[in-house]
Amino acid sequence: MKTCLSGKMLMNILHKSVRVTSLRRLKTSLVSSRQLSKSLQDSISTRQSLYGEDISEAAHLTHSYRHGLAATPLQGVTIGQKLQQTVQKFPNREMFVFKRGNVRRTFQQFFEECDQLAAGLVALGLKRGDRVGMWGPNTLEWVLTQFATARAGLIMVSINPAYQVNELVHALKKVGCRAIISASTFKTQDYYKMLHQALPELDRCKAGQLKAKSLPMLETIIMLGEEKFPGTFSFPEVQEMGDHAHRRTVLEMQDKLQFDDPINIQFTSGTTGRPKGATLTHHNIVNNQWFVGRRLGYHEMHHRLCMAVPLYRCFGMVLAAMAAAVFGTTIVSPSPSFEPEPTLQAIQEERCTSIYGTPTMFIDMLHHPNFDKYRLTSLNTGLIGGSYCPAELMKQVVSQMHCPEICIPYGTTENGPLTFLGHKCDNLERKCNTIGQPLPHVEVKVVNINGEITPVNVPGELWTRGHGTMHGYWGDPDKTAEVIGPDRWYRTGDVAVLDEQGYGRIVGRIKDMIIRGGENIYPREIEEFLHTHPKVKDVQVIGVPDERMGEEVCAWIKLKEGENMVENDVKTFCKGQISHFKIPRYIRFVEEFPLTVTGKVQKYKMREQMVKELGLQR
Repeated sequence: MKTCLSGKMLMNILHKSVRVTSLRRLKTSLVSSRQLSKSLQDSISTRQSLYGEDISEAAHLTHSYRHGLAATPLQGVTIGQKLQQTVQKFPNREMFVFKRGNVRRTFQQFFEECDQLAAGLVALGLKRGDRVGMWGPNTLEWVLTQFATARAGLIMVSINPAYQVNELVHALKKVGCRAIISASTFKTQDYYKMLHQALPELDRCKAGQLKAKSLPMLETIIMLGEEKFPGTFSFPEVQEMGDHAHRRTVLEMQDKLQFDDPINIQFTSGTTGRPKGATLTHHNIVNNQWFVGRRLGYHEMHHRLCMAVPLYRCFGMVLAAMAAAVFGTTIVSPSPSFEPEPTLQAIQEERCTSIYGTPTMFIDMLHHPNFDKYRLTSLNTGLIGGSYCPAELMKQVVSQMHCPEICIPYGTTENGPLTFLGHKCDNLERKCNTIGQPLPHVEVKVVNINGEITPVNVPGELWTRGHGTMHGYWGDPDKTAEVIGPDRWYRTGDVAVLDEQGYGRIVGRIKDMIIRGGENIYPREIEEFLHTHPKVKDVQVIGVPDERMGEEVCAWIKLKEGENMVENDVKTFCKGQISHFKIPRYIRFVEEFPLTVTGKVQKYKMREQMVKELGLQR
């Protein structure tokens, strides 16, 4: 691995004569500081040209525009092609380890099962461009579906495993899924029961011949496991469906697919409206992983990555699972959904070198009563993101979890997902207080209310443009046009500052999105749902700071005249109707909301009042 020099170390070297070794290590000689400076610059240039290294560059910006530079070109391949290339390099290396059940696959084993599933999907009559939903927790079948759909030219739709019936129906209808692959049960979720509730025709139809009034495009339901459910195929059945002709179709598809084809839909959210389907291409996904992985050093050595994050989000699917396909990284999944102790145990037993998690996950691991029982010295790097990360938490992760090269990323689902990332050699101050520099080949700028670029260190809205920018929101050109202009600049809605070196810092959000434990929650959906309660007159939902989750949901409710409710009434009304993470933790019954002179609700005043009332701080 390369060694990174801090600014102070470099200055100490440049102010004295030192003995250095030439690049070929044939001899040493005494050189002046001027010669050494030139030698270091030549070395950096050589390393960039030979190895395409993405290193922190000293910039001297005056205005808040930055273009991430790199000697490494963009990758013009599909996900399936990249996977096949990596399988040929590391056929016998472990690709995936799912600790629950001790499920292990080498690259060659996984690739064979992947194409077998792809052939089965083709045998079902699914065609290039058809949408296939994936609904369930982290399992081998999830990643098999991810790569099999990519190989078959199908667009996988990632569905939150916490979705309730109404949320599921909206997602499937929005993108027109022809098939869905679903877990049978997980935790309190009975997926088949919910599917039957949404599709009452299900138990009366033949598998693959569903004709549902509520979802007319949906034809095929595939359930994970061996159990046979009425009106569905089992996952093993589909794996065995494909014959030689179907496998040949999959192989021939690799030359037909284009890297700009859509291949994944991720449901994202804003402060208004219902979830939108951010549509990502092979190019978005492959290149995001390509440059993130290189910045973390995955091209320099074999890493074993502990994936604590869910696969249905870009954090798991793109940043974790794709590291296997792009770099030959081994992915270790400790449990179907996050559990702190199994994650610590997996790090120790599998000798993981990298870990991905949200701040909430790291807090839960660090505070676990058995934390000191586990040896985590194999760790070195990783990502801690998905929501606001306190500086103190970052310091604890670096020191107590042995992660000196861990970084805080920044991005959005619409950008596939990352646009900023720190460098492994950044000092602790930068790791804690910035989101790093733009990824290679990504442009960023901070603009004022008129769309004009601000001077450095002056806050404004962050805009980004590059290889990660999504195609758009599926079937929603108006919503797409709200965030992506004709010039392809994506308006993040976040308030940011860019410094002279091109390091970014998020200082606030224009949008009112709540980020709870890495889950993006939009207030309006909760408000609309609570409005359906017969006793509720009006409701406003905000996010308030929380040490563990980053933010928690808070609802202010105005009741109809003469009505009475208590907090537990609201939570009971929400249970089973909206996802558990959307249920308000804090509920206040109020007579009025703070308003502007024009009658608009001042949510920031509500937030300030709750912070004071609850004794919260961030």
